[in-house]
Amino acid sequence: MSSIPTIRSLRVFLCLLATIVVVVAVARHLSFPAGNKYREVSYPTPNIEPDTLNEVLGVVLHHTAEATAARSLEILSNPERKASSHVVIDYDGTRYIMAEPDSVTWHAGKSVLNGREACNFFTIGIEFQGNTVERPLTKDQVDSAIEYLKPIIQKYNIPLENIVTHEMVRKAYKRLHPEERVYNKCDITPTEYRSFMKALRAAL
Repeated sequence: MSSIPTIRSLRVFLCLLATIVVVVAVARHLSFPAGNKYREVSYPTPNIEPDTLNEVLGVVLHHTAEATAARSLEILSNPERKASSHVVIDYDGTRYIMAEPDSVTWHAGKSVLNGREACNFFTIGIEFQGNTVERPLTKDQVDSAIEYLKPIIQKYNIPLENIVTHEMVRKAYKRLHPEERVYNKCDITPTEYRSFMKALRAAL
């Protein structure tokens, strides 16, 4: 009879041990940077410009227009797609870090900011999960993006006027090259952009 509590205790111990193993395994891929509210997941993309440093003079905001973050990450890490970003921010604020700020990712395509072409080489690309035409950014997405951007803005002295949308840099390119055919692309809406910038200004 005395062996029954021992067996139960052993089972409880093994369950706790299994839980700890799972938590440790997950923690290897997740992190909460010091003082940050939102978790970060390392998800490196191979789609970066080799042997080239990003000047980090601005930020281009996008939305993924995909149904899930998993699908967005799949596309942005597929070498055949030739598309990528520095970070994808999910609805709950989770940040999927695809590249460091000083890496050149392929997020802006044919683009112009402040009269300068090829924004990929001097801007960071932020992808908000979802489609802002159909659903506004969540508070967690906005807050997480601000948490991500604040130290970058401070480190690289990025002026707020250099934080723009993909549509803005694409239109600037089209004005500079009216003879060229440039893809129109559904992207973060002006309303969501204004709302985000208002929150960013208040946080800085």
